[in-house]
Amino acid sequence: MMSPRPISEVRGSPHFRQTPLQIIHIVGNLLRIWSVYSMYRYLTQTGASVILFIFCCLVPSSILFLLLQKPWKGRSLSNTQVVPSVINGAITGLYFILWGKGLKSCGPLRAILAEYSGAVLGVLSAVLYGRKGHLWKKVGGLIAMLASFYFLSQGWAVATLSPFSFKDSLDSEVKTEQALGMSEMMVPILAGILSALRRVISRRVSLKNQLKRRLHAISLASATSFLFPVAMWDFIIGSSDSSVELPFSVWPFLSTVLFGIILIFYIDSIAEEKDI
Repeated sequence: MMSPRPISEVRGSPHFRQTPLQIIHIVGNLLRIWSVYSMYRYLTQTGASVILFIFCCLVPSSILFLLLQKPWKGRSLSNTQVVPSVINGAITGLYFILWGKGLKSCGPLRAILAEYSGAVLGVLSAVLYGRKGHLWKKVGGLIAMLASFYFLSQGWAVATLSPFSFKDSLDSEVKTEQALGMSEMMVPILAGILSALRRVISRRVSLKNQLKRRLHAISLASATSFLFPVAMWDFIIGSSDSSVELPFSVWPFLSTVLFGIILIFYIDSIAEEKDI
């Protein structure tokens, strides 16, 4: 009869050591989802401008990142690291705008799921340029992803629009949710592709986690700088339109800054470093 392993051996196992990190990763993502729903509720109820909201969230986030990471201290950064980080900042700014507009038009569920559209590019590159082994599995995965986004655009994720709903009590008055179509879904899908692109650039520039955080502070400051003229243009040109008003509400701004931008970055960095 085999004797049970000692408790010290179980605690020293890699799986046991990663369990607290996995819990932190799950909690961090749940807090980020909470911030997404708070942002969606704020944008839909107040009719605030997406660009102005994103810009007002990026300003304190970039300042906090610069104070925390201090990219001007330590080992000097080369131009081959700074220039791609600045370009990555422009991509980040465009990503936030597209994602915010997709969130406002498509809702939080579709916007969150569309973030995985960047994986489509990964599967497609694996099919075209990767090894030819298990090619049918890669092609099948790509078809499944594309089909899922199509069904998502048709509203299959919503109970009132699902073809598998057997509730006869759902009449036309209850079915207020309408299918969006692929044209509306393209906005959050493009945002998901840009999100994957900025992650790839960040990994290409530096593989070291500490240096990656310093460069991310530069990218976020660059994104804020690129969005400044866009936000000012949106504010000045549309100042007579009520849709660009930005009523102040503490929780949507605070949750987006703390959970949606800052915390989720550190959570993802720890997950990449520890290979969770």
